[in-house]
Amino acid sequence: MAREQMADQEPAARPLDPTDRTILRLLQEDGRASVRSVAERVHVSRANAYARINRLIEDGVIRGFTARVDHERAGHAASAYITLKIVQNSWRTVREKLVLLPGVAHIALVSGDFDVLLLVHTVDNRSLRELVLTRLQSIEEVLSSRTLLVFEETDLVVGD
Repeated sequence: MAREQMADQEPAARPLDPTDRTILRLLQEDGRASVRSVAERVHVSRANAYARINRLIEDGVIRGFTARVDHERAGHAASAYITLKIVQNSWRTVREKLVLLPGVAHIALVSGDFDVLLLVHTVDNRSLRELVLTRLQSIEEVLSSRTLLVFEETDLVVGD
């Protein structure tokens, strides 16, 4: 049984050296950067850069490559953080329901005065109202919610 439990656990993360950190920063700035350009900028061979990037992916340090979106320009004029208080021990059930909701960009189980923090992007305030008052309030494990409208956002990804 102990062997089964150990198999389910993720391996310990390997420490990152300065070259790994520089590669991560470069890929955060431009996820489409070629291995060749990354190698040149960190002063290693292409083979070394390629191996390091693959190791970072395999170790789960790099979880994927995505586009950073300006939500307002993409037609989502309303953004909000929504806090939820939920029934004790219902996190997994609530999470399964939240991931299906339109516009949900981030879900976090947190400590403090509330249990869950959501970041949502919707077309307009009417859609946001529908999401909060109809969709979220209909989840029986949700005890209460509080909506914080986002007036302006600053993306802190390195390179901006």
